[in-house]
Order: sequence, then structure tokens, then C-alpha cells
Amino acid sequence: MDISRRQVLWAGGALSTAALLTGCSGDGESSSDAADAGGKPRKGGTLRVGALGRASAITRDPHGTQTNESDYLIIALLYDTLTAPGAKKNTTPRLAASWKSSEDLKTWRFTIAKGAKFHDGTPVTADDVVWSLRRLRGTPSGASRLPGIKAENIKAEGDDTVVLVSDYANAELPLLMRLTTFVLKKGTKDKELGKAPGTGPFKLDWFRSGNARLVRNADWHGGEVYLDAIEVKIFESPQAMSNALIAGQIDLASNVGSVAARTAKKREDIQIVRRPDDMAMPIVMRTADGPFADPKVREALRLAVDRKAMVDQVLSGYGSVGNDILGTGDPAYDEKIPQRGRDLAKAKSLLKEADFDTSKTYRLLTTEDVPGLAESATLFASQVREAGVKVEVVKQESATFWDKTWLKGDLYTSYWGTNDSVIFLASKTMVSESAQNEAALKNKELDAAYREAIGGKDAAARAEALGELQKIEHDASGYLLWGVAEGIDLAAAPVHGLPELPGYGRVQLESAWLAR
Repeated sequence: MDISRRQVLWAGGALSTAALLTGCSGDGESSSDAADAGGKPRKGGTLRVGALGRASAITRDPHGTQTNESDYLIIALLYDTLTAPGAKKNTTPRLAASWKSSEDLKTWRFTIAKGAKFHDGTPVTADDVVWSLRRLRGTPSGASRLPGIKAENIKAEGDDTVVLVSDYANAELPLLMRLTTFVLKKGTKDKELGKAPGTGPFKLDWFRSGNARLVRNADWHGGEVYLDAIEVKIFESPQAMSNALIAGQIDLASNVGSVAARTAKKREDIQIVRRPDDMAMPIVMRTADGPFADPKVREALRLAVDRKAMVDQVLSGYGSVGNDILGTGDPAYDEKIPQRGRDLAKAKSLLKEADFDTSKTYRLLTTEDVPGLAESATLFASQVREAGVKVEVVKQESATFWDKTWLKGDLYTSYWGTNDSVIFLASKTMVSESAQNEAALKNKELDAAYREAIGGKDAAARAEALGELQKIEHDASGYLLWGVAEGIDLAAAPVHGLPELPGYGRVQLESAWLAR
């Protein structure tokens, strides 16, 4: 099956495969026919890919938290998830060929794709999937990755069917399971992680200090793979990765950012792939306690930000203004909710009403994991100072940030790819029970709207609940979403068939090919 891909990081029912991924033209606009640019897709060659990451944050565990994009890229090419983001529908098949729910939307049956094999030639069985999902459920973020599913309620039914029983009605379970349900062989030991055979379009040849060589899996159940191999090289900065592309050391710079795109615009030998609604880049304000627990303070900070200036300066215009609702690429995103603008007078008034201490300096913690993140923190601090709020930006090394700050800090930056679903991101980051509740939000109204949006049989009623959820998120959450970045990849001229969908869809490179 040729599936259009799109990650981060997931709509149920009988789904068909989506359209074949198209290539891109040299001026950065999508090409309607990649073959016109370089002839018919051909087999052979090695694609050298640069991806962001830091040696201190490397993980080989498919069920762990991958803060390095280089790690996720390698894992996503070696191992298949059950479902994946799509183009025509938000969710498409991957290792699961189909799925069906019970009438009460609590019991789901996933059927494994015919011909699916591990890299050692053994067939994928329901027992392998059950073991993998139970292992995933046992991780610290397992409850968010498999919402409403307890380990004991994951069972095999025959050789090719996996049954999941939810604690509550959930029409969106296939969507909420995207991107992290990687399947390993039953009984894989922790010491074997990273070397254990997967089911993906590529096999591992070698791995050294975050760099890897992957070779084509000729028996992949998902369709034909063109490249002989993919070599992944880890880079700590977008600038270093961009320089490597220009020097001819790599063929593809993945998620390299707007600054590199600006530079490459003048070069006819470099393709610019632009993916709208790619990455939400919110500032997180802790709601449970601390200096930003008062909703008036959070509203004041939202009003103190000049969002267009943020997009223009941090993203060089390669992005769009945010409105404090995650999931801007969702067809159900509510454009009718008024866009929040800058109002310094009201911001100051709200801070005064909340008795906010403007004599203190508050720390905004950030990291440089993705392009523009640290820069957004610096500009935010400059802007809110005009409302009387003093902010010190503190940059942390990646491992420290994710271990000490994420989920715990009072004020910090975050980012989410696969920005195509409001309900997906609400499930992962905002409902009270989520293990990845970034702002420690406990909001009964949002929880109720979420349950109604996923649990009803009537599509109109679910849509209405989703609209209500967005209004609550806009007004009461801990997110200040100033902007959404476009995804920017740079590629050498011979590279074709690259993914163009937003989010972590960029890691699905099985349709890529080289013209030379």
C-alpha cells in the first residue's frame, strides 16, 4: 500500500490508503508530478539525511521519549506503528490494515496487514503486537499514548487480530494511537533495543553515536522502497546541518528551519520543501500553582504578545499566527473563535487585578532542540516587558530540559509536531488524566467536552463538543500559542518523492528516490 504520511505524533472507521506522496520543485512549491522533475522513480542509491539531535539525549527505545529528531527518524524507518497520520483522512493504516469498533465504541479490533514480517523473516503476529502495546502502556507516558486502555485489556484474537477494550467510549482511538505504537518482537530484551528486528521499510546496518545506516527492506508489506540505503547523520544545530547540505556532505536537511530557507532561496540547486501547519510552538504557563495559576495572569501574558512580530522575526515569515489552540491543521479547527491580539492596556489592568508581583523577575526556560525555540523565548521576554513583566530567559541543555523542566516548570517553551488534530493534542496535553499534561491543567469543563467529542455516536454532537473544547482551551488552558511554524526541509536537486505533509510525516522516507 502506498500511504501518504504525516506525524507527532492519529479518525476511526474503515479507512482507505491515501494518495502517493508527491515530490517538490526547486522553488519550494509542491510539484504535481515528481516524475516530471527527474523522470520515473528509480531504484538505487543512498540518501544522506541530516537530522537534529544531541549526543546526550540519544535513545534507542521505540517506546521511550525521543527528544532527538534523529532518533525518531531512525526508529520510524525501522519500526512500523499500527496507524499513521494521513492526508485525506487524519489517520491511515500502517502495520494495521484495518480496524473496527463495537457499537458502544469501547471495543476495537485491529487487523494486522497481510504479509507483514519482521526483518528476520518471521511473520508479525497478534501476540507480538499485544506484547508491544503492553510494554508501551507500561512506560511513564503510556497512559497518554494508549488513552483509556489498560494493559490487561489488550488481547490477541487469533493470529492477526488485536482487541483493545477501552474504559470509556472512544470513537477516536485509532487517531489517538498514531505515531508511538511501534511493534517489536514478543520478548525483546531491553539490551536488544535498537538492534531488534523491526517491520519497517528499512533494516539497520549500523548505528554509531546517533548516526546510522539503514538498508532497504525488500519484503516490506507497505509497498516498494526505492532507495538502497539511508544514512542518518546527527547535527546539534540547524546551521551546521544547512552548511553540510551546501557543502554536499548530505542530500537532505530535515526540519532545518526558516533561517536556512532564507539563505537557500537564492540557490537554484537546492529544493525548499515547505509544510504549512507543521509545528506548534507554545509557551507553557503552569496552571496548578505558582505565579501563573491565576487565569487573569495567563490572559494578560497572552495579550502582551505581538504575535505577528513573533512570526515575522522568529520564523522569518515561514509560519502563521497562533490563537492559543493546538491543532491548527485540523479541518475541524474553529476559525470563528476571535483571534487574540495585542492589548497592553488590558494586560496591565489584568495583572493589577490579579495582584501580580511585577517587581520580581520570572524565569522562562527553553532549549535549542528545534529552530526558533530559544529565539521565541527571547522575543517573548522583550515584548511582555512592555506590560511590566520582567522575564529572564534560561537556556537548558536538552537532557536537563526534558528531565527537570518539562511537565514541571512554571514557564517554559514547548513544541508539538503533527499539528493536524485538536482532539489528539488535547488528549495528550490537556485532559486531567494525561501523563503529558504540560501545564498541569485540571479543568472539569474541558474534560467533559473532550469525553463528549470522542464518545458520542452522533457526529454533529461530537463536532459541537469539539467546538466547545476549543473555546475552553482558548480561554482557560496554560498555552500561549503565538505561532505555528512551517516545516522546512532542504534537499539537493537529485532528491525526489519527499514527504510534504506537516509534522513528523517528514520521517516517512520510503517513497523517496534519487534521480542520479
